[in-house]
Amino acid sequence: MKFDVFDPRCPSRQAFDRIFSRWGILVLSRLTAEPVRFGVLRRAVGGISERMLSLTLKALEDEGLVERQEWDEKPPRVEYRLSAAGVKIAGSLTGVLDGLYEQLEARRGRGA
Repeated sequence: MKFDVFDPRCPSRQAFDRIFSRWGILVLSRLTAEPVRFGVLRRAVGGISERMLSLTLKALEDEGLVERQEWDEKPPRVEYRLSAAGVKIAGSLTGVLDGLYEQLEARRGRGA
């Protein structure tokens, strides 16, 4: 089967929507640095609620991009990290963000 994200019936469309949502992009981009705990991730992604972060992480886990590691400790400790597929996609997102920052700097330099 050939995937075509432009076809609304293609299963790639759902994955695309989950990954490239506002929160999906920000969470994946933040996870490029290192594995993090939920609270650290919530503080790092300004404006996201606990519920939305939970939903986003679950969606990204379902897509195979984020892995959740849980330790049997008291209190419980959970960390989130990118999977191999997540590293590849997040790397591309980082390039997009770098390009965005360059464009914003260029606009600022032109007085826009």
